[in-house]
Amino acid sequence: MQRRTLSLTTLAFLLAATTAFARPLPEIQKSGKLIAATEGAFAPFNHFEGSKLTGFEVELAELVAKKMGLGIEWKTLGFDALLTGLGQDRWDLVIASHGITDERAKAVSFMAPHYCSGGLIVAKDPAIRTAKDLAGKTVAVQTGTTYLENVKKLAGAKEVKNFPGDGDARAALVTGRVDAWVSDRFAALEAVRRNPGLKLQAGELLFTERIAAAAAKGNTPLVQAWNQALAAVMADGSYAQLSRRYFGEDVRCK
Repeated sequence: MQRRTLSLTTLAFLLAATTAFARPLPEIQKSGKLIAATEGAFAPFNHFEGSKLTGFEVELAELVAKKMGLGIEWKTLGFDALLTGLGQDRWDLVIASHGITDERAKAVSFMAPHYCSGGLIVAKDPAIRTAKDLAGKTVAVQTGTTYLENVKKLAGAKEVKNFPGDGDARAALVTGRVDAWVSDRFAALEAVRRNPGLKLQAGELLFTERIAAAAAKGNTPLVQAWNQALAAVMADGSYAQLSRRYFGEDVRCK
């Protein structure tokens, strides 16, 4: 979903928020569970199937938490509020396809990357495949994402329209309100695969990025414990098995 950037207002709030109240690792361990937040609307990474929260990141987080000897209590809410909640001590970590950026790293502490991806160009016109093909075109992206920032850098794009949800951005393409849609590589390919009748055409990657979970700024013990458990999941074969089930390939950063 890998992918997103912070508004200046959100960043300023996070930088001003104290991290003194973030739950320390011993307190988390004593409680027996991590409180984790995600969007719940970014298939195949985090989404609902009926009332059940699932997806690659959800299942991966549960594997990592198990290695840490912990369960997970999930919270789901709009993407823009996820990282803000870390500064408010509303949860211990966020895992929602956030791309690692220098801007975000000023406000949160990132875990090790759990996959690598990038922004994929999708259009109904097969002639729109590359960055240069977006010249003079209107492009849809989700608000608060790295896709938005990267499309804005394209001098030739006619207009960038942002929408509250990635599905809303895709719908704008489907209904002809925009010429192209830029989203996470895997999320976009999943949408193309699941909706053959829409005749969506996958183009090239606009940019690449590393995706990671995040904790409150300075909560180093939690970051280190998560990273150790994530490394164990990657080493014992369970990561590869999960990744291939969702994507048909191992999506860890090479």
